[in-house]
Amino acid sequence: MKRLGCIQPSYIPWRGYFHIIQRSDVFVFHEDIQYTKQDWRNRNQVKTEAGLRWLTVPVQRQTSKGTIAEVLIDHTDPWNKKHWRIIEQAYRTAPYFAQYRPFFEDLYNRHWDRLMDLDIAFTKGICDLLGIRTEFVLSSSLHLTGVKTDRLIQMCQKLHITDYLSGPAARDYIEMDKFEAIGVRVEYQNYDYPDYPQLHGAFEPHVSIIDLLFNCGDTALEYLRNEATTRTS
Repeated sequence: MKRLGCIQPSYIPWRGYFHIIQRSDVFVFHEDIQYTKQDWRNRNQVKTEAGLRWLTVPVQRQTSKGTIAEVLIDHTDPWNKKHWRIIEQAYRTAPYFAQYRPFFEDLYNRHWDRLMDLDIAFTKGICDLLGIRTEFVLSSSLHLTGVKTDRLIQMCQKLHITDYLSGPAARDYIEMDKFEAIGVRVEYQNYDYPDYPQLHGAFEPHVSIIDLLFNCGDTALEYLRNEATTRTS
């Protein structure tokens, strides 16, 4: 069996994103498709003493009409310093903040031109911290054609995939007959995860993975496990 996961590059995404990576043998960053505004590509939430706080990476407007790979970061304001200051204030008393601080501080001190490079660097680095050893591939390296399901079918064929692991929202558009025709099984990820110890009041399940890391450290992977999938083919 060889399982594929595929999602657009996202900014410090939540734990469900990393669970799909962890359960995949190969994970494709789908970066040569249209960039979507006000989406997870350039923003996420963290939990602070004052409530949930959006961290948004500003992008250059003229590049936001192209593919994800073409989007450039707008450095008019020092967004990276602002984001790190918010994270530091929110999590400085978390049990594992000191352990992971050097990793995040280093990435936030770097200069990033492309949004995709920022997103992927954070994602791969966090996977290393979690002990996830999945193989990563850029969709552009596969030279795909077509749209939607046809692109996924080509990915599966080029990477010799037997099982495709998808987020549940894809049920609305995936053409199952095309997967059946090439003998690839489709599974939908179940995002029902257990609560974990958190700072700042009532539990918030959909915040960035950094919340889980700072609060749970080496035990973080335990909170990415569940009755993980529903198989449909």
